[in-house]
Amino acid sequence: MLLVKTLRSSTFRLALIAIAAFGLIVAAIMAYVYFGTLAYVQSQVGDAGDHAGFKHMIGLAMTAVAVLLLVLAGLAAVLVTRRTVGRIEQINATSRAIMLSGLDQRIPLRGSHDEWDRVAENLNQMLDRIETLMGEVKQASDNVAHDLRTPLTRMRGRLEKAYHNQRNDEADAALIGDTIADLDAVLGMFASITRISEIESRARKSAFRALNLAEIAGEVVELYDAAAEQVTTRLSLGGDREVLITGDRDLLFDAIANLVDNAIKHGRAGGRVSVTCRSTNEGAVIAVADDGPGIPADQRDHVFKRFYRLEQSRYTPGNGLGLSLVAAVVHLHGAAIALHDNTPGLAVRLSFPPHLP
Repeated sequence: MLLVKTLRSSTFRLALIAIAAFGLIVAAIMAYVYFGTLAYVQSQVGDAGDHAGFKHMIGLAMTAVAVLLLVLAGLAAVLVTRRTVGRIEQINATSRAIMLSGLDQRIPLRGSHDEWDRVAENLNQMLDRIETLMGEVKQASDNVAHDLRTPLTRMRGRLEKAYHNQRNDEADAALIGDTIADLDAVLGMFASITRISEIESRARKSAFRALNLAEIAGEVVELYDAAAEQVTTRLSLGGDREVLITGDRDLLFDAIANLVDNAIKHGRAGGRVSVTCRSTNEGAVIAVADDGPGIPADQRDHVFKRFYRLEQSRYTPGNGLGLSLVAAVVHLHGAAIALHDNTPGLAVRLSFPPHLP
C-alpha cells in the first residue's frame, strides 16, 4: 500500500522529472566523451587498428554506465519518496485520529532529529497549546456559568417574590436597588472580559508614553489607604522616587490597583501590605507584598487564568479576572510577572524593560 502511494505521489513525479533532467545532462556528457574519445583515437592512430571493436567496447561501457546511473537514480527516488510519503502518512493518520477521538493523539517521533522530526515536534507543541487553550476555554465557561448562576438566581428569586406579594414602595425600592447591584456585577464581569481581550489584542499601544512608575504606585496607595484602614492593614510605599518606564498610564494604574486590592482582601487582617518601586540596570521593578496566607506553589501558574479562584477565595467578593487583567497588561508592556513567597505571605513582582528616552 505504501509503495503504491509512493509511486502515485507528486513527490515521486517530481523526482522522476529531476531524474530525467539529470539523465539528459549525463547523456550529453557521455556523448561528448564518446565522440571526443573516438576523435582523439582517430587523430592518434589514424585508420590503423580495429576501430569497430573499440567503438563497440566504448559503446557498451557507456551503455552500462547509463543503465547503472538510471537504476541508482530510480532506486534513490523511490527510497527518498517512500520515506517522505511514510512520514506524511504518519501526520495524516494522527490528524484523522485527532478528528475522530480528540486532542490526546500525538505524531510519533523517530529519534532521527531530522527536519521531519522537527516538523513533528512543532506540530505536537501546537497540539499541546491547542489542548491547553481548549481546557482553559472549558474551565472559563464553567467558571462563568458558576459566577453568573448566583446573581441571576438571586435576581429571579427577588422578582418572583415581588410578583406574588402586594406592592410596597420601600420593599420595591430595595428590591430594585439589589437587582441593579447584581446586574452591575454581571455587567462588570463582561466589561472586564472585553477589556482583557482588548489588551491582549495589543490595541492600546497608541497611548504609550514616558511614565514615572513610582508616581502611579503612589496614587494607587493613596486610593486604597482608606480601604486598608478599614481592615486595620498597614499600607506603605517604598523604594525610589523616580522609576521611569514606557507604557499606558491607565492600564498600569489598573494593574497595580488590582494587586494592591488583592493583597488587602486576601492578606492577613491587621497585617501589612507594601508597594516597592525600584530602578535597576535591567529596567524597572515594582513589587506588592503582603503577610497573608499566600498562594500554594502548585497553583501560582493557574491564578492568571480567567475566572480562576483559589478555594479559600471562593466566597470573597470578586470574579477571578483581576490577575488575568494584570497578566494582560504586563505582557502588553513586554514585562514579566513572578510570584514569590514573602515568608509569610505573597510577593508579586513586575519587571519592566529599560526605559528608552
